[in-house]
Amino acid sequence: MWALLVLVGTAAVSAQLQDLAFDGQKVFRVIPQNEEQVEIITALASSMQVDFWQPDSVTLVKPKMQVDFRVEADKSFEVENLLAQNKMEYRVLIDNLQTVVDAQFDSKVRTAGHSYEKYNKWETIAAWTADIAAQNPELVSRSVIGETYEGRQMYLLKVGKSGMNKKAIFMDCGFHAREWISPAFCQRFVKEAVETYGKDSVMTKLLNSLDFYILPVLNIDGYVYTWTNNRMWRKTRSKNAGSSCLGTDPNRNFDAGWCTAGASNRPCDSTYCGRAPESEKETKALADFIRNHLSTIKAYITIHSYSQMLLFPYSYTYKHPVNYEELVSRSSFLHNTKYTYGPGAETIYLAAGGSDDWAYDQGIKYSFTFELRDTGAYGFLLPESQIKPTCEETLLAIKYIANYVLGHLY
Repeated sequence: MWALLVLVGTAAVSAQLQDLAFDGQKVFRVIPQNEEQVEIITALASSMQVDFWQPDSVTLVKPKMQVDFRVEADKSFEVENLLAQNKMEYRVLIDNLQTVVDAQFDSKVRTAGHSYEKYNKWETIAAWTADIAAQNPELVSRSVIGETYEGRQMYLLKVGKSGMNKKAIFMDCGFHAREWISPAFCQRFVKEAVETYGKDSVMTKLLNSLDFYILPVLNIDGYVYTWTNNRMWRKTRSKNAGSSCLGTDPNRNFDAGWCTAGASNRPCDSTYCGRAPESEKETKALADFIRNHLSTIKAYITIHSYSQMLLFPYSYTYKHPVNYEELVSRSSFLHNTKYTYGPGAETIYLAAGGSDDWAYDQGIKYSFTFELRDTGAYGFLLPESQIKPTCEETLLAIKYIANYVLGHLY
């Protein structure tokens, strides 16, 4: 009984910590016009704690780039003064971060259990993986591909009608802990697959002909931490030797130009590449699974947020992939949408050690990164009311890509 009370008390305290953690914090958008203005942002980041939302790190800031960053409440006045003094155009994207954190939970769905229109805690998602497999044995099976640094099991769902010699598409969500819309999409994809099989002709054809490996959350420890301690956490939760700073950026931890451009070798940085490629248990589990299934996996899709983009290799170099023209033409279906598309390095910035580049270099020639909604009004704090429309538009894109892959197996 006492243990239970202590647990409940601890949960309540951590919830309270979250309740006021971001009060008064602001998110700014600046577009530096020249190198001098880039240096002002760099100086700012070295003089105070700045959380870069877009791009991921101050080292990636360049002239004419849209830069979104978060600062502590007591520093916002100082930041506004500095920007004004240097005649830098800026706007406040989010005036009080706590208001937006609270406003995420705007779903009208009233349930304590799992919902596709709400953000679900990890325990709820884990239970859902078992339930969806048990309820749909003809289409879904669940396996464990590894465990996280903190010992949580990494569940993988295989979705598809059983058949001989089927090729597969691998899709993961939840690399960066604070990108909550990402795991929401992986759950929604499985829902749509099982509910529209036999009704929707495209989905039926896809599941009859292909298997989909779905990893609902890669960075589970980080995701749990965003619910209990810090909504803005990004990295894993592993300890780093010789540093009090925890975690590695899992999307800088793959052996694809590892720890070169756009990645940091400092453990306290949000883009820390880790002590070696695949140093994280989570990235190693994913890489091992893909390596073991290379003969069948023909496409790799990884879901992130935010900025509404579809990216393909390369991000660690400006070099174009061999099938560049094909990847451009396959992405052009987004032409009339609010999504931008292109190679990562050219479209946004150089970033080494990403899973999409690594998968491509393993021979998976259809490799894509989705950056879901929005373009900055809410950033990582997309309200629950936007889960359904975001997932619907993304589902159309995934079905289109999967259908193309099916027609161009190699």
